[in-house]
This record gives sequence, C-alpha cells and structure tokens, in this order.
Amino acid sequence: MSPAMRVLKAGTPEAAAFLGRLRERGRRPDPEVESAVRAILEEVRTGGDAAACALTERFDGWRPQAGDLRVLEREISAAGEGLPAAVTGALRLAAERIEAFHRCQRRESWFATEPGIGVLGQLVRPLQRVGLYVPGGAAAYPSSVLMNALPAKVAGVAEVAMCTPPGPDGRIPPAVLYAAQLAGVREIYRLGGAQAIAALAYGTETVRAVDKIVGPGNTYVATAKRLVFGAVGIDLLAGPSEILALSDGSLPAAWVAADLLAQAEHDPLAAALCCTPSEAHAGAVQAEIERQLSALPRREITTKALENFGAVLLVPDMVAGLALAAAIAPEHLELLVADPWAWLPQVRNAGAVFLGGHSPEAAGDYLAGPNHVLPTGGAARFSSPLSVEDFQQRSSLLHLNPGALAAWREPLTCLARLEGLEAHARALLARTDP
Repeated sequence: MSPAMRVLKAGTPEAAAFLGRLRERGRRPDPEVESAVRAILEEVRTGGDAAACALTERFDGWRPQAGDLRVLEREISAAGEGLPAAVTGALRLAAERIEAFHRCQRRESWFATEPGIGVLGQLVRPLQRVGLYVPGGAAAYPSSVLMNALPAKVAGVAEVAMCTPPGPDGRIPPAVLYAAQLAGVREIYRLGGAQAIAALAYGTETVRAVDKIVGPGNTYVATAKRLVFGAVGIDLLAGPSEILALSDGSLPAAWVAADLLAQAEHDPLAAALCCTPSEAHAGAVQAEIERQLSALPRREITTKALENFGAVLLVPDMVAGLALAAAIAPEHLELLVADPWAWLPQVRNAGAVFLGGHSPEAAGDYLAGPNHVLPTGGAARFSSPLSVEDFQQRSSLLHLNPGALAAWREPLTCLARLEGLEAHARALLARTDP
C-alpha cells in the first residue's frame, strides 16, 4: 500500500500538476450547490419565519415554531453550569487573550488641520448590527464564537445576532452558548445553513436583517454569503483549510508531521504541505505521517485529505521554499527552522505566520490571541485575517476654508471640464466667482 503522503520534487511535471490542482481547489462554484442555495435564499426572503422553520426541519431534523428560533436568555445564562471547570476555564482564558490581542487593532478617528486650507480627516465608527454564523449540528465550535464575536465587541458593534444549527432535539451545545456569553452575545438563533444566511441578510418576522455577516461554514454557507453580498457585507469566502510547513530539517520530523495531520483532519479537501530542501527530512516526515496517522480517531477523513492535497515538496534551498510559499499563499505558514526570525523578512503572502517549533498552528486556532479566521485558496495574496477593522466603518471628512476654494478655482474647474462635467465646474464657480 502506498503512503498517504506523497513526496514531490519542486519543478517537476508531477509537482506542477499537483500545485495546479491545489490552486483550483474550491475556486469554481458548484452549479448544483449554487442553484440549491438560490432557491433557499428566495424561499426565506419571501417566506420569512415559516420558510426558515420548514428548512430547519428539512436539513437539521428538528421542526421549530417561529417562537422557538431564538434561544432564551435563561438558557444562555445557565450554559456554563453543566460544563466541566476545565472547559469553562479554557474558554475564559481564550476569551481574555483573543480580546486583548484585538484591542491592539482598534483604529480611531483622526483629523489633520492644514493652515489656509481647512480640516481633513477620517471618521471611524463601529458597524451597527452584525450577523455571526457559527457552524454546528454534528459538532461544537465555541472557538468560532470567540474569534468572530470578540473583534466585533472590541470595535464597539452595538448588536450581534448569532445563528448556529440546532441538533435534532433543537438544542445548542452548552459550550457554544457559554462562549457567546463570554463574548457578550445575547441574541442567538437556532438556524443553520443557507437559510440562516438568508435570515440574517433579508430579515424575517423574528430575525432582523444585519449590516454584515461573518463566520465560517460549509460550501452551502459560503455560497449563500457570496450570493447575498451587496445586500449585506461579508468578511471573506473561506474555503478548505490549509497549512504549509517550511522546514529546514533542524526540528523533529514528528513535530512537522503532527502539524500537517492537525490540519488534514479538518476536511477531505484540507491541504497539508511541507517544503524542505532535505531529502532525508522529507522521508522522515513521510514516515512520521504514516506512524501517527494510524492512531488518529479521524483517520478516514485525514487520509483522504492527504491523498487529495497532501505533499512534501523538495526544494533546492530555503530561498526557493519561501518563493514557493509566496506563490501558494497559504492560510497558515509555519517556519519550522532553526532561526525563524532570520527568514521572516522574506515571507510574503500568508494568512498567519507561526515562528519556530514551539508555535504550532493549533495554538493559534484556540487561545494564543491572533484570529483564526484567515484567507484561504491563495487569497492571502490580497486579503487579511478577520480583525477589528472588519467591524468598523470609515468615512472621509472634509471641511474647507473659503480661501481654499478661491486658491484652487482654476485647477478644480480645469479638471472638471477635462472630464466633461460642466455642472461640477459650475458648483465650484458658484462659490468663487464674484
């Protein structure tokens, strides 16, 4: 039986074909998924609560009445009572660290006075109402609550409405409710999938429409977010997860393999890559993958991910490895090298960078502080992690003195007329002509 993790030499046709498949992964919309999502969006847009309830029964196996959609305040307040102390303690620590990190990102309004001109500036205000989607159903993801809700809290968003799929009994996992409580979210709905995105975007009798929707989800959720963009804002279109470990062979192969497996266990489409200039290290990582894989509970999913998008890529040297990493633009980039700070200036295009052997990506997923909502599929070339700025609205400000317009009369009218906009020119002349 061949190993799940392939070893490829960068620059060969085999490596080029693999990287081509990696680039195309998740980029093309599935016509069947898009058609189904369009139907769901329209159903909720026109049918409101009744449609949302019927779709919840169809997809989640629980039939609510409209009055059942919102989680009661007492359920949220009591969420932590049945949780083990280790769980509540870990979530509190995570919330403290994530909030502290994001407080460093806060931007304020600014004003600059130019003598003889006036005041220019920028107004920075929090969004009024944000919708947070938290995946669920078969599993609980309290970390998603904290990573999405706490930047909104730091930004000063007045209202956060959270949607998450209910179980067949209509319940929401207590850990998810407790995380929401820690993040100050009190408006929670038992709604999942594309129907939740529709409710947040268009509103129903129970769910008021929001200004922006954030949070990860499956392909139906991602497609719904893409289709409602414009009616509302969205954070980013997150695809399957990915990691690239750039390793010089100085750290144990077991560490590298463990980090690759941690990413591969997410999803059969997750990508787990290692770049190294050492053939011996490549073989050791491959062997460690096989050894550790056999003991994993999610072995079937992990194996499928490695078969689809797992590889150790042999590069001529570390410079070539960094160039390849920049071209891939991974969601997570680990510098598993002897001196990561020496190589950091050459890093380009990564959602998050993890330096050294004691900074595994898994630590960033939960409580180190930086956000785990990151660009995927090469989008790190042009986009950034979820941050406080995603929950702020910026307006430019202009207050000119009368003398400024008089001084700029000729160039302003010249530019307006150059573009064929005479009314623009006359609006200026009305204030400057005697």
